[in-house]
Amino acid sequence: MLQSLVVKDYMTRDPLAFKPDTEVLDAVHKLFEHHLSGAPVIDDAGTVVGFLSEKDCLKVALNASYYEERGGPVSQFMSRNVKTIKASSPLTDAIELFLGTPYRCYPVVAEGRLVGQLSRRDALRALERLW
Repeated sequence: MLQSLVVKDYMTRDPLAFKPDTEVLDAVHKLFEHHLSGAPVIDDAGTVVGFLSEKDCLKVALNASYYEERGGPVSQFMSRNVKTIKASSPLTDAIELFLGTPYRCYPVVAEGRLVGQLSRRDALRALERLW
């Protein structure tokens, strides 16, 4: 039964995503509004070009508070080496990724474009349904 579960059935569809030129402090507010620990950064074609995490935002927020600076575009602070998961991948593959890395979520792609996001909570919720 577990082997038949696929990422696309448990991912969050229509995920929050940022453009590289989004102001980073605006992105921080959006992360709070959506209760997310991070979000993918996409180009105009919907291709994932980065990921902005809470950790990436901490330094920016500290500098903004201390120096009263606005921050800059997301592209200056995002992680560029982003691991994505294919929508058609078995959920077990995603769970193995979560167990082996510190990441809390992964962008989900189909045909090279962002189609969703899978979090640890999404994966755990899928497993709970099997109990």
